[in-house]
Amino acid sequence: MPSADGDQADELHAADPVPDDRLTGDLAAAEVPIGPTGRPMPVLPEPRPISIHGNARVISMCNQKGGVGKTTTTINLGAALAEFGRKVLLVDFDPQGSLSVGLGLNPHDMELSIYNLLMQRDVTLDEVIVPTNVPGMDLLPSNIDLSAAEVQLVQEVAREQTLQRVLQPAIAEYDVILIDCQPSLGLLTVNALTASDGVLVPLECEYFALRGVALLKTTIDKVTERLNPKLKIDGVLGTMYDGRTLHGREVMERLVQAWGDTVFHTVIRRTVKFSDSTVAGEPITTYASSSAGAESYRQLAKEVLARCLDE
Repeated sequence: MPSADGDQADELHAADPVPDDRLTGDLAAAEVPIGPTGRPMPVLPEPRPISIHGNARVISMCNQKGGVGKTTTTINLGAALAEFGRKVLLVDFDPQGSLSVGLGLNPHDMELSIYNLLMQRDVTLDEVIVPTNVPGMDLLPSNIDLSAAEVQLVQEVAREQTLQRVLQPAIAEYDVILIDCQPSLGLLTVNALTASDGVLVPLECEYFALRGVALLKTTIDKVTERLNPKLKIDGVLGTMYDGRTLHGREVMERLVQAWGDTVFHTVIRRTVKFSDSTVAGEPITTYASSSAGAESYRQLAKEVLARCLDE
């Protein structure tokens, strides 16, 4: 048990004046919160309004592992960017059609889909694009028909550039084009990477999800070298993060060690609201506008704008 003298000494030390420079440094450190990635959270500017649209940046949501949050991120990042006044086109490039379903479309009721746009020269982009319930955000829908395209494209000349060719008219109309890729590294994904300026990699904060990213990086490097020299990784996004678990924190630490500043400061945490909004067929930014999940995607939108759109 500490003595009375010891307590008195502690009180005397506590009362010692703190040097001004040390006090200033402590206050400065206290003002910069540390984010879930273990780095100081940046202060992101409010996105500037724009009056002229066009010269879209094409970004692929890519990860060959399924269930990591590609579709959820495509929908909600797109909706958040649209809230900030950007004109957004979402491209459902997965035969499962989850992006289309997540925005309230019935895959069996589609007269035209991106499959028709890829394989039929007489189908135009405007015929296939459908508006969403989010002002400023449109969709190129998909369904199971797209699975046939992977087989049919093998016979085509310049088969890797097919998506790039059909998306060309949209570049002048939109500010951002987000492509939701299928969970594989096949010909459809290579088409998406060839058409893109950047790649956003959603990564579930689980050990097995970490292991597969090296293979994805190899594919991106090959596409950059052989097909699309301008392609770069815009960022790696931690999804389904649970900071209460040691495993989640360790995976996030490894992710930052491996990818450094490529990892977004924004982290998407687990919440049931994402599943609920998918069932409702709308983004979380409108379904639960004030929820933590909606705010996370607005923060991500600011970070994406600051990093690679408003440069």
